[in-house]
Amino acid sequence: MDEDLRLLREWRAEIPEPGQEWIIPQRRRMLARIRGRGRALGRRLLLVGALGAATALAVATLRPEAPAPSPASAPPVARLDSGVVLAHAAEVAGRRKGDRVPLPTQWHYTKTLDKQANSGTVTASEAWIRYDGRQSAAFDEGGKMVVSDVPPDPGDDDLSPQQYDAKLRELPTDPKKLLAKVTADRHWIDYPKEEGVPEAAEPDADRAYRVIMLYLSRYGTMPPRLEAAMFRALALVPGVRVEQGVSDAAGRSGLGVWMEGTDTVFRNYYILDRDTYRYLGTRMVWLRDEFIGGDSEPAFRKGAVWSTALLSSAIVDRPGRRG
Repeated sequence: MDEDLRLLREWRAEIPEPGQEWIIPQRRRMLARIRGRGRALGRRLLLVGALGAATALAVATLRPEAPAPSPASAPPVARLDSGVVLAHAAEVAGRRKGDRVPLPTQWHYTKTLDKQANSGTVTASEAWIRYDGRQSAAFDEGGKMVVSDVPPDPGDDDLSPQQYDAKLRELPTDPKKLLAKVTADRHWIDYPKEEGVPEAAEPDADRAYRVIMLYLSRYGTMPPRLEAAMFRALALVPGVRVEQGVSDAAGRSGLGVWMEGTDTVFRNYYILDRDTYRYLGTRMVWLRDEFIGGDSEPAFRKGAVWSTALLSSAIVDRPGRRG
């Protein structure tokens, strides 16, 4: 393990720390996705407007819910030994029972919560995406299920469930080889191609962390040995930290995985269940006031929190079913 870390630190040292020319566009991209959480999903959920006008971008029907209270017994946030935690996560993941690969015509159902940073508003969202990514489904405001075709978006970095599955099964189960594979994958280097966001070089360790956590949070059918390798590879990335007592939008307390870097504006957690190490949601905490576009008032104040929660994830045979 020590030799692995030494080699990776030397590899990272050859790459300069990210400057503001990289940090600022990435922050803008993140904030844009916070303000419009349905943007990426909306490309999949093209719903016909009530007036029969041109097809409009829309997310799954959002149903306001009262914020779930944090459990009274939730432990305080505390830093843990990331190496020990991730090693244990790998052991647990490796003992899971493998799932069969879904058929292209099956559907991936998810129910999520989103708690906004400034208003504290909590919304629930249900969505169905066909496994091959060709169709999406959601309830409209009248409670009617609407199924829509999904046009391709060549500039997007998001993938269909089937494409995620295919990329996963190409990955090696050796942690060092897996780390090298995800870092060099041109898909995650070249995309997304977004208007107004300049291209910039992302440090290799940052990309490795980002892609591994993305795979772990896609709630797909990951082979157990590969999931175990994901956690072991994550332990090789410098700067990865784990804290306990980090809550998602549903108030569930879990293990918050984050990565130290040069951005001191906010800390972004991926939250894992304390026992199963399954993905629960995300939590972004502002470490100082965030001013955008020269505004005199901060868009987000120090201590503001935006969080999400994955409440349900299942493979079903048709839209409308919840597993």
